Amino acid sequence: MLRSRNELKMWILSALFAAIIGILAQVTIPLPLVPITGQTLAVGLAATILGSRYGTLSVILYALIGAIGIPVFSGMSGGFGVIVGPTGGYIIGFIPAAFLTGYILEKTSFTVVKGLIANTVGMLITLSIGTLWLKFAADMTWMAAVASGFLPFIIVGLIKAFLASWIGITVYKRLVSAKLLSSPHQISS
Repeated sequence: MLRSRNELKMWILSALFAAIIGILAQVTIPLPLVPITGQTLAVGLAATILGSRYGTLSVILYALIGAIGIPVFSGMSGGFGVIVGPTGGYIIGFIPAAFLTGYILEKTSFTVVKGLIANTVGMLITLSIGTLWLKFAADMTWMAAVASGFLPFIIVGLIKAFLASWIGITVYKRLVSAKLLSSPHQISS
């Protein structure tokens, strides 16, 4: 009974983080092709707080909700066209990024330094997949794709990785100490 209650709580938290990702996606700084958004911060928070399994689940839920047309993507957009469009690779890239961010933390320790490393890896995965997708979806040269889809986001990505680490680890530790969240060993079993 305790395990099923824990599982239900984690599913609810995953759905909550899917909503948080959708809300922070609306915080945008427009750039010519790919905007800077709060999505990556929210994905980092989900992975840092919920771990690999449920952090990834929250991102998958977010992507599915947006793909069916609910306007949760940047600029209140939604639909499958966004996923297959030039910026869709970033949304797809959130999935392995969330998994690896959470996985690194689960296999090391939940500290701000490890969180920064894990979130930086997640950011680089998102940017790499997004840039690759952008190159082909927008029929760009490699140089143009990297110049517009990768390089402008490194500094901002590092700032968001730090924020996700600092805020995420703080919230994670408080939730665990309040017994509102299980440790990673209890979550994955």
